[in-house]
Amino acid sequence: MTVRFLRIAATLLCAVCWMPSARASDGARETLDQAWWTGPLLAANAGSLPQGHILFEPYFYDSKPFAHVDAKGRSHPAADENDFGSFVYILYGLTDGFTVGLIPRFGYDDGGAGRGSASVALGDWTVQGQYQLTQFQEGGFMPTISFNLGETFPIGHYDRLDRSADGLGAGAYTTILSLYSQSYFWMPTGRIVRTRLNLSYALSSGVGLEGASVYGTMAGFLGHARPTSSAYGDLAFEYSITSNWVAAIDFWLEQDANVRIEGRNAAAPVTFDSGVSRMLYVAPAIEYNLSSTLGVIFGARVFAAGRNARALATPVVAINYVH
Repeated sequence: MTVRFLRIAATLLCAVCWMPSARASDGARETLDQAWWTGPLLAANAGSLPQGHILFEPYFYDSKPFAHVDAKGRSHPAADENDFGSFVYILYGLTDGFTVGLIPRFGYDDGGAGRGSASVALGDWTVQGQYQLTQFQEGGFMPTISFNLGETFPIGHYDRLDRSADGLGAGAYTTILSLYSQSYFWMPTGRIVRTRLNLSYALSSGVGLEGASVYGTMAGFLGHARPTSSAYGDLAFEYSITSNWVAAIDFWLEQDANVRIEGRNAAAPVTFDSGVSRMLYVAPAIEYNLSSTLGVIFGARVFAAGRNARALATPVVAINYVH
C-alpha cells in the first residue's frame, strides 16, 4: 500500500512539475513576487512575519495505522482505527525579525468506545518564539535562517485511559530547539523551486503514570516514564507551477530515544523499555493559492521506512491565511 501510494504521488508530482503550462507566461524568468506559496505540509517557514501581521493556519488530518514495524524491521498488522485531529498555527509578528506563536491541538479518536473516542478533546499545546538571523536575497547564496524555541505543555490526557490508543498527549513538558532555513532556485522552465531544511532537537521531562497510558502501561499500573530526547530533520521542496498551483513534497527523518517505564502493577514490579525508534516519512502535496495571502494545501504524510514505529498514512488538508 505504501509503495503504491508513493509511486502514484511521485508520478503526479513529476507530471505537474513539467507540464507545458509550467513555463512562465511570457517565457521570462518568474519573479519572487509572482510566486505564491502556502508552504509544504511539514516544514515550517524560516521567515519571520512583518511586525503587526498575523498568520492563521489550521490543519485537519485523519491518521490511520496500517502496520507496526518492530525493532528488526518486521511489519505486523495494526489495529483498525482512525485518529482524527487538528492543530492550528497562530503566529504574530512582534517585530520585523521576531515572531511569537501558539499551536493548539485537538483530537477525536474513532477507534472504539474508549474515553478518547467519545468526543473532541484537547491535545498538548505549544508556545514558541522565532528569531530570524538572515534573509535570502536573489542572486546571493545565503538562505533565510531562523532560530526557533518552543515549549510544549502536557494538556492532553495521556494516562487513566480506557485504551492506550485513546490518549491525545504525552504528559511531558518538552523543549524544542530548531534551526530553520529556506532558499529559492530557478528551473529551466523559468519557474521557482523553494526549498526548506529544518533541524530540531527536543528534550522531555519525566511523566507520572497511573493505569493505561500512551506509554503502553495497563490498568492497575502506578509508576513513571522517563522520555529523553528526539531529533528530526525535514527537507522540503515546492515547485511553482503557476502563481496559483504549487507541487510540494517533504522528507521527514526522525529518531526518538528509548523511554524507560518503571512502576508496579498490583504487587508486581514492572519495568520495560520502548526502544529507540526511527522513522522516515514522505509527504507529497498540492497547493492552490487564491492570492499571495490565502492558500489551501492537501496531501498526505506516509510512513516510508523505519524501526520500532507505527506505520501511518495520514491525509492532511490545511488553510493558510496571512494578514
